Amino acid sequence: MTEARVAVLVDCDNASPDILDFALRMSSQFGRVVLRRGYGNHATLARTWQDALVERAFTPCLQFQYAAGKNTSDIALALDALEAMFDGRAEKFCIVTSDSDFAYLCRKLRERGASVAIVGESKTPNALRHASDQFFEWIPEQATPANEDSSKPLPEKSGTSAVKRRPRFVVEAVSLLAGASTDGQVHLSGLGQYLKRTDPAFTPAIYGHSGLLDMLKTYDLLVLTKAEKGHYTVGLASGGL
Repeated sequence: MTEARVAVLVDCDNASPDILDFALRMSSQFGRVVLRRGYGNHATLARTWQDALVERAFTPCLQFQYAAGKNTSDIALALDALEAMFDGRAEKFCIVTSDSDFAYLCRKLRERGASVAIVGESKTPNALRHASDQFFEWIPEQATPANEDSSKPLPEKSGTSAVKRRPRFVVEAVSLLAGASTDGQVHLSGLGQYLKRTDPAFTPAIYGHSGLLDMLKTYDLLVLTKAEKGHYTVGLASGGL
């Protein structure tokens, strides 16, 4: 089955670079992220967002202000979103902003059959939240590094040199994907695809495991279930995160 094409469009003038990893994790659950763009003026992109956009392979879309007080970045983002929808480059959109001016864009995209998710802060007005299919609230105080381990390294087995680790982001991925399913489970293959979409360099070997199944078996917070045909699903253990 062909993966859905996702566009992640960031209103850099209205967001912090720290939100970007969270936005990519949220948007990657919908399919393959094919468009990554950040919109802003020279001061925003050069002084604040440059490193974040470069490290995460975003295309910076610089917009000069033609008159004082006029924000041309919003219009550029909206036009690019509509163009991407009409020419078929994306059918799912993740717009990173807390600016209610984008509510009309969300409604127009949805009227044409596209789905829209907004990633914003707690200050995001209801007008924008309700104009989207899904709203994901980023809370800076609770943001944690993607590679932070949820526990100490596992004890090494005799004759092995690699230290086995259990990164926290795997539990967060299961929580996100399983929470969106009807049975609270996510297929092992689907989890693997999601982890690769969020980080193309991801491999269980980095954390000392022979494979994803071997890695998941070490988590106390996760429960694996084997189906009759040998396929595995995974969900949160009782008590959750």
